[in-house]
Amino acid sequence: MALDDPRAFLGRLTDGAVIDEIQRTPELLSYLQTQVDADGRMGLFLLTGSQQFGLMSGITQSLAGRSAFIELLPFSVHELEHAGIVPASLEEMLFAGGYPPIYDRSLPPSVWLSAYVTAYVERDVRQLLNVQDLDGFQRFVRLCAGRSAQILNLSSLAVDCGITHNTAKAWIGVLEASYILFRLRPHHENFSKRLIKSPKIYFYDTGLLCWLLGIQKPEQLIAHPLRGSIFETFVVSELVKTELNRGRRPAFCFWRDSNGNEIDVIVEAGDRLQPIEIKSGQTLNRDFFAGLERWTGLAKERAVEPTLIYGGTAALERRGVRIFGWNAAQRALST
Repeated sequence: MALDDPRAFLGRLTDGAVIDEIQRTPELLSYLQTQVDADGRMGLFLLTGSQQFGLMSGITQSLAGRSAFIELLPFSVHELEHAGIVPASLEEMLFAGGYPPIYDRSLPPSVWLSAYVTAYVERDVRQLLNVQDLDGFQRFVRLCAGRSAQILNLSSLAVDCGITHNTAKAWIGVLEASYILFRLRPHHENFSKRLIKSPKIYFYDTGLLCWLLGIQKPEQLIAHPLRGSIFETFVVSELVKTELNRGRRPAFCFWRDSNGNEIDVIVEAGDRLQPIEIKSGQTLNRDFFAGLERWTGLAKERAVEPTLIYGGTAALERRGVRIFGWNAAQRALST
């Protein structure tokens, strides 16, 4: 009805409505503009969608100046704490992730995630891109999972998946458009060092990441070879969620030089830079601070509030570094 008779469809919604997956009916937006202008009430319609490209392009063309945007990612630890349903341990948190149905329906993560991936591939991927080789695309997604928190090398991904470089580039765009993963850009200032200029990729949700990696229970994460990468993915996504939930665009990047020296996250605040180091270990040791000390020595007065987020839960300050546990990553960002 929305497609065949849009005026009648909207005419039934005199007090507004929530319209889900609005990107499937972009033709409706111009009629919606007319109704919103005639009514004059604010917040009459809530438009939701799971694909940022299709959703944003239609709304910015038809509803420019009449809309506000909120990006809702899977639940953050902070949100789960407010609801009293945060998992008891770090491993359980990493394994479950933050997708709402896992919590409000009390579903085992593997059951829901399996169905989600199937539906995602059949629905979103076919809509966003004419992917003929769906099995190849699923293989590509799993290869990306094994590279979360690592430098993105499209040529290597293409070779491992048996596709062209351009196809790999297009498929990464699909994964970004449908909120599966995101790219973290490198910091542009070299501080007298030769820099890595390629971005890193991170999955938005570690529950999905663990499922794609074949992890079957939380206990496997204790000694998993990719534990460090999974934990780093978790923390970076928590920082992104914190900024988006505050209605702000994340101003994050990472720094790595050609010798392998790295700062996991740099928060840009004007001309000041906040370095954040991420370590999955639960016991603090002096090695955790080496990267921060080296980088602050290079950045000098531009470095502010060096921060460490680790796999423990204590919050303290040591050697001029603020320290937060995995369950309080959002506190690393200034309010």
